[in-house]
Amino acid sequence: MNGKVTAAGPKSLKFAGFKAIGFSYMKNYVKMVVAVVAVVTGLCSCRNDEPVNKALLDGIVLRKNNPWNLRSVDSAVTLLHSGDIVVRTGNDATSYMLCQLNTKDKTYSHCGIVMLENGYPFVYHSIGGEANPDARLRRDSANIWFSPANNLGFGVARLDMPAGSDTTLHRVVRGFYKERKKFDMDFDLTTEDRFYCAELVYKSVNQAVGDSQYLQPINFLGYTFVGIDDIFLNRHAHRICQIRFK
Repeated sequence: MNGKVTAAGPKSLKFAGFKAIGFSYMKNYVKMVVAVVAVVTGLCSCRNDEPVNKALLDGIVLRKNNPWNLRSVDSAVTLLHSGDIVVRTGNDATSYMLCQLNTKDKTYSHCGIVMLENGYPFVYHSIGGEANPDARLRRDSANIWFSPANNLGFGVARLDMPAGSDTTLHRVVRGFYKERKKFDMDFDLTTEDRFYCAELVYKSVNQAVGDSQYLQPINFLGYTFVGIDDIFLNRHAHRICQIRFK
């Protein structure tokens, strides 16, 4: 060693430092969003005995009873196939914060996988908070999942999966459901005992098609994350419908 730094040395050190800063930033950003979601959820659950904001309640009632909205939901339900990916935008502050985790399109706050069972579409999804106190994987009817009462809109995308993959996907998703996977408040792709909503879709679909690169997460300077937009904007996903409630 002569004490000299090679030409590549400073660049390597600079990139390593930048990468570390970027990883820390992304990880802290996700933690910040999660923390805000937790606080908002806690405040909402603690204020159940207080009067509901009348304007907010009136808006929910109008949206829920709007004939156009109800027809839109009914029409979308008839279009659903097993394996379809559904997305929605919640009407609360928690949903707004979750939208911010998307990097390309911040429209949607939640997603799930459709499975036809006895001729009717059900949505398997991972959700936490006040809507699901035990934070276990849920199976809801499509009509309930799309309901305009608690949502501002929704969308449906269909994946170009190989023939027969929907049967495998059903088995994979049902397996996770029977295991009663819990919602992952850390939004950590490296854990297998807990899933956040986009993680459930990402891991289930990739396992079903036998290709770990079919749906791809983003990697920002060492932090790996899959957002809802990474799924419905994926090159394998084709939009079936997109509705904004009136």
